[in-house]
Amino acid sequence: MAHSWAVSTSLFFLVSLVQAHGGIDRESIVRQFNLRLNQSNPYSPVQVGNGNFAFGTDITGLQTFLPHNILSSWGWHNSSLPSTPNQTSITDFTGLDWWTHGRLVNYAQPNPAEKDIGQWMIANPHRINLGRIGLWFGGRNVTEEALSQKIQVLDLYEGVISSSFSLNGTTIQVQTVCSSETDTIAVHIKSGLSMTGNLGVFFDFPSGSGKNKFDAPFVGVWNATSNHTTTLKKKRGGASITHVLDATTYIVDVAWEAGAHIHRPDQGTHRYILQPGKGAKSFSFTATFAPQPPRNVGTFEAVKNKATGWWDDYWSSGAFISLPLVKPPAKELQRRIILSQYLLAVNGAGKDPAQESGLVNNGWYGKNHAEMYFWHLAHWTIWDKWSLYDRSIGVYDRFLPSSFERAKKQGYQGARIGKMSDPSGRSAPGEINSLLIWQQPHPMYFAEMEYRRFPTKKTLEKWDHILTGVADFMASYAWFNDTTKVYDLGPPLYPVSENTNPNATVNPTFELAYWRFGLDIASQWKSRQKKPVPTQWRFVKENMAPFPVENGVYVLYEGVRDMWTTPELSEDHPGLLGIYGWLPPDSRLNLATFKATVEKVNQSWNFTASYGWDFPLLAMTAARLGDGEKAVEWLLDPNNQFDAVGMPVGGARVATPYFPASAGLLLAVGMMAGGWDGLEGPIFPKGWDVEVEGFSKAM
Repeated sequence: MAHSWAVSTSLFFLVSLVQAHGGIDRESIVRQFNLRLNQSNPYSPVQVGNGNFAFGTDITGLQTFLPHNILSSWGWHNSSLPSTPNQTSITDFTGLDWWTHGRLVNYAQPNPAEKDIGQWMIANPHRINLGRIGLWFGGRNVTEEALSQKIQVLDLYEGVISSSFSLNGTTIQVQTVCSSETDTIAVHIKSGLSMTGNLGVFFDFPSGSGKNKFDAPFVGVWNATSNHTTTLKKKRGGASITHVLDATTYIVDVAWEAGAHIHRPDQGTHRYILQPGKGAKSFSFTATFAPQPPRNVGTFEAVKNKATGWWDDYWSSGAFISLPLVKPPAKELQRRIILSQYLLAVNGAGKDPAQESGLVNNGWYGKNHAEMYFWHLAHWTIWDKWSLYDRSIGVYDRFLPSSFERAKKQGYQGARIGKMSDPSGRSAPGEINSLLIWQQPHPMYFAEMEYRRFPTKKTLEKWDHILTGVADFMASYAWFNDTTKVYDLGPPLYPVSENTNPNATVNPTFELAYWRFGLDIASQWKSRQKKPVPTQWRFVKENMAPFPVENGVYVLYEGVRDMWTTPELSEDHPGLLGIYGWLPPDSRLNLATFKATVEKVNQSWNFTASYGWDFPLLAMTAARLGDGEKAVEWLLDPNNQFDAVGMPVGGARVATPYFPASAGLLLAVGMMAGGWDGLEGPIFPKGWDVEVEGFSKAM
């Protein structure tokens, strides 16, 4: 699909800027996009959550008809290790050696001779579905189709789901909210008739699997009851259920406010029934999930009040943008912005950077990907949501020891950041996993954005050891080519697009620019502290290979053949455009060549295969070139779909949702609103009456 892209400053319009917070009626704008549904969606649940924990619901406000997931930051499981001789321990895994500039380097890649332990390391640990909570209809087999007058509203401003429906003429209302402080679901149920014997709540628990790279839409195995155990312990006003899956144990603490009874009707299942007391027409309970016995969280109202207070703070602090809703494209973009803000607070604001599908379902066994940290976290810096950014940015410090170990094992200096990681920092084996490099300069980007906002000694000290370790690796990794007298990147490596022959890939355009950027920031970091800058950092940066150019345009990597006519090379992530928009312009950048490259991409790229953050990247580039019209077109491109719940559609290659699209949308919009160094924002289509508050400038 070809796009025309006329680069002209006449197509953007610098619109009104509200400097002080309080000028925009944020609450009314947010509430305009409250979800209003009348049926369940098997792929896109309505969620409540707090960033570390999320609960997906069907039309009942619980998980009555669909086993939507309860996922967390801490809920992980290891399957039993293989029993294959010489493959019974992680230490038995040896990986593969590849020739790398005249020497053998060991990479953590699956070895055909160690297939079982290699696959175990890829799949373990895997994130687990903590359970299922749904309505119990007195043992009757009730389907969603049996319900009438169904309506569900998610109040985005308060983080509360209100669900109402009728069964055989009786109205049932359910309110669902997630604690902002603990991994707790609080639920209030109201019925037009007595609940005695007719209405209650069930709790059920699946086993872990680890067999599927993608577990979507539902996670866990429900028919392997003998593979795990649950036990019930009753107490006054509540009960606890302990779930044991091999070495993984966690507790669900259930508390109720009036008389109730919980029991396990069938010892052959892991289903428990909670029945309200005699004559009850309303009933409230909380369910807290934790790896250790949790503290008391209080009543439904107490949990709800704290949660709604947190959401009020979330919406009223940081940056905000108001678009002209009378224009259909602006209204759709505003819808995506608001819903993305809600969904990323629920799914992308935990103690670890998110997996691509957040806490909705599992992709890549629930693990996160280091190259995606930029897309998951950078928008918080532009939108001035630093408290949420702070929750997980410590990952670089936590993973630093394993990064040093990885570099040392491969014969490099410094710290080499992994890719597909579990919470301990162990990177899963994989050819792409071990040869991708564009995650390495991310810490420099984050550190610089942080310093721009907090230019203090504390910030410098926080990042110094991390940037030093990463920059030492980057300088060590670059290989001096005696023939060309410049430093090369690769081979072997995979570029951003992951679609080339790694043994032929050398000096990819984006990675060259990002390497120079990273080494430059690391050097500035030392200078700000009046510390000596390592000579090798500057020498490598100043003598990196030039950006590869063929026929007047930048290309994917040096020496690539038939790039524009080879389908697999002119689709996937158009990463080479990241050198202007995402990154500040390198002194080597030729703007005329770059504009010609943009035109070539638009003429030749297969955008039907693009997904996720591709469209935000294209929008950033368009906006930085001054074309607000085209930037919005990219964000609303027909191949960049967001569903009715606001979740970005994954498509054929990845499951729905694919949250880098949401985070990328907010990053692009934030850049368009706040501008870049040397280019004032907002940058939107001519004639759009846009108000913005509180955005930080991008570099």
